Amino acid sequence: MFKYILQRLLQLVFVVWSVGTLTFILTRSLPGDMAYRIAASRYGYDQTDAAAAAMVRAELGLDKPWWQSYFDWLIDLAQFNLGHSLVSGEAVWTEIAHQFGHTLALALAALALSLIIGPPLGLLAAQRPSGIFDRLTLVVSTALRSVPVFIIGIALITLLAVQVKWLPAAGYGTPQHYILPALTLAIGLAAVSVRVSRHAMVQVQTSEYYQFAQLKGLSKWTSFCRHGLRNVAIPILAYHSVQLVYLVEGVVIVESLFAWPGSGHALVHAIVARDVPMIQGTALIMGAMFVVLNMVVDLLSGLIDPRIDLAR
Repeated sequence: MFKYILQRLLQLVFVVWSVGTLTFILTRSLPGDMAYRIAASRYGYDQTDAAAAAMVRAELGLDKPWWQSYFDWLIDLAQFNLGHSLVSGEAVWTEIAHQFGHTLALALAALALSLIIGPPLGLLAAQRPSGIFDRLTLVVSTALRSVPVFIIGIALITLLAVQVKWLPAAGYGTPQHYILPALTLAIGLAAVSVRVSRHAMVQVQTSEYYQFAQLKGLSKWTSFCRHGLRNVAIPILAYHSVQLVYLVEGVVIVESLFAWPGSGHALVHAIVARDVPMIQGTALIMGAMFVVLNMVVDLLSGLIDPRIDLAR
């Protein structure tokens, strides 16, 4: 166990360094004058001229050689200092904590809705493989998964916000504002979760240990609780854990559509403004979260199924 955690921590260090270095190279390679873009984000395009760009360049040290800026960044990173936003002047940690909290809350809400919708339907479909309900869930899940997420969002806004006026169309501040964006994300997740749960349950039902449990006289419910639940939970846990990372990293469209103040929407503005510390900080947090979440899922899978050897 200790060896596994140490390997994951080394992987975390490598991911943070590689993501930060790649982000540094890509942002420096973008066309255009970085100082002018930052000045425009600060003062507005109408108030930005060569003098304002030169002042920003001198203030932020953008005229330094790239290698000097890179090593300065490495020293700050070793001290867990992500710097300050070039546009707002606030600490990157403060900005990320505020924005990332909204994104994570939305992602967790979508994940919870997906768990409520997907696995129960998948377990029901597995009771009669190739039956009418099983085929129906296959068709519906395939159709929903192929629809772009913004189409689902627009359809929900039109139906639930414009037509029946049950929910707010966009914004943030009340529990009702969570429903539409979370449901938009959860529908796509549940479409795949149904099939993952169905496939896992079919495999469990056809296994020798599960059939032997029923031959002993155990009811279907008792057999499922004692011998099926843990084995079905492992692929469902693995799928949703990965999807949580994708939710946090990929909610840019949904956040923009519903005016949600999250990190994805803020990252787009940071890229446009050439706010390098914000871009690097957000990318580092997302990369580190991916490694940490995978480690947590592996540990949970080991607790659920003792046959999984994490020491290998």
